[in-house]
Amino acid sequence: MAERRPNNLLRARVEESRLSYAAVAAGVRAVAAEHGEQLRTNAASVDHWLRGSVPAGATGRYLAIALSRRLGRLLTVADIGLGADAAPGPENDTMGLSLSVDPIDALLPLWGGELDRRDFLWGSAYSVAAAALPLEHVIDLAARTGHAARSDSTIGMAEVEAVRDMVGAFSEMDERHGGQHGRTALITYLRDDVAPLCRGRFRSDEVRRQMLSAASRGVHLVGWKSYDAGQQSLAQRYYLQSYSLAVESGVRGHDGFVMRTMAMQGLKLHRPEHCRGLAETGLNRAKGHIDAQTEALFRIVHAHTLAKSGQSRAAIAETKRAHTLLAEGKDRGHEVPFWALAWGPPVGSVHSRAAKVFETLGDHEAAAAEYGRAAASRPSTFARIVALDLVAEAEMYIKRGHVEQACDAWSRSMDHMTGVRSVRTRKAVSSMRRDLRTVRARGVRPAVELDERARDFLMRA
Repeated sequence: MAERRPNNLLRARVEESRLSYAAVAAGVRAVAAEHGEQLRTNAASVDHWLRGSVPAGATGRYLAIALSRRLGRLLTVADIGLGADAAPGPENDTMGLSLSVDPIDALLPLWGGELDRRDFLWGSAYSVAAAALPLEHVIDLAARTGHAARSDSTIGMAEVEAVRDMVGAFSEMDERHGGQHGRTALITYLRDDVAPLCRGRFRSDEVRRQMLSAASRGVHLVGWKSYDAGQQSLAQRYYLQSYSLAVESGVRGHDGFVMRTMAMQGLKLHRPEHCRGLAETGLNRAKGHIDAQTEALFRIVHAHTLAKSGQSRAAIAETKRAHTLLAEGKDRGHEVPFWALAWGPPVGSVHSRAAKVFETLGDHEAAAAEYGRAAASRPSTFARIVALDLVAEAEMYIKRGHVEQACDAWSRSMDHMTGVRSVRTRKAVSSMRRDLRTVRARGVRPAVELDERARDFLMRA
């Protein structure tokens, strides 16, 4: 039988905490109770761990959380000698492609890999199998976390609002300047500030729910930035962990919203295997618990998956339902939840996705009109997405042979691209030059001028 080695990492952290073994044990029991588990951990248990015993079940994670709270910084089980966190590297290509017991544990090595500039994640392939994970895990994980009262806790709604404000600021920067701006700063903020808050003590269960939901929105934004950079596998990993946080929060509708995002990603990548299931399940989990405008966001993505499935009548009916809900919601003035504002007010997202429904069905005239409405309805600060809506509008015009209208829409799109750093905008401008090639060869002046402008943009971008 192999001799156990003393856990010197754990001993160093316990000594740093200046807690007695009994106090450490009490901290572990408190954290376990917050997760719906009753433990009998005592001072002797701590002494055994220091001598090399490994805590059973989730107790090691509870110990890491308890010591994190005491020391004021985030500790993982690896930091206290109770397991190796996944290290970024080519051999760990599945990093983040699972729904773990604690999404923070899954996110820490992802963030570490990004901040260390490990590029293996950026070249990884999108996983069809991982896309199905939310469908296989539609369970209420909040049941295991919400049993204990936290009357002595310290984190309140002020901290939640601070996280929302910060994530909102990063989101606004993303839309104004593109996904390559502020990415490292956002990841650092989530790792160093938000993750410890998620493992803190809360004044009430509702505060805990809202903090986890705010964290999910922040992780979702990192996924969106990865998507904008063309790093689809990395985006998928972040979306999965955003989903896991949303489920753990128990905020009704939020987990379905992330499933909606994953359906959108699959549609964009022409990987429809699970898209309809994700869209339908997300809608079914959200409806009845959300306002009309937010429901419109769910239904219009469902409509797109129906169109992709060849169900044109059902797709058109669902699109009309989304438009009706959008109008009803605006009239009633209901507040849209923070997590549903990932791409700004719902009106622009509904029109843009409706355009994709009509485009899928071959109705380019209706698609152009919807793309135009989407661009017109968005705030001017949403520079990147307004530009992309106008690019899509131009593409619909060119398919119908309306060159002048296409050139006008393309020109307006480029007005919004100044200062935007985005792989998608670069691809859109490159695609525009290809579409204009035949027209440009005939010497059509607007096309020639537009091509010169596009060439200059690509040289600077």
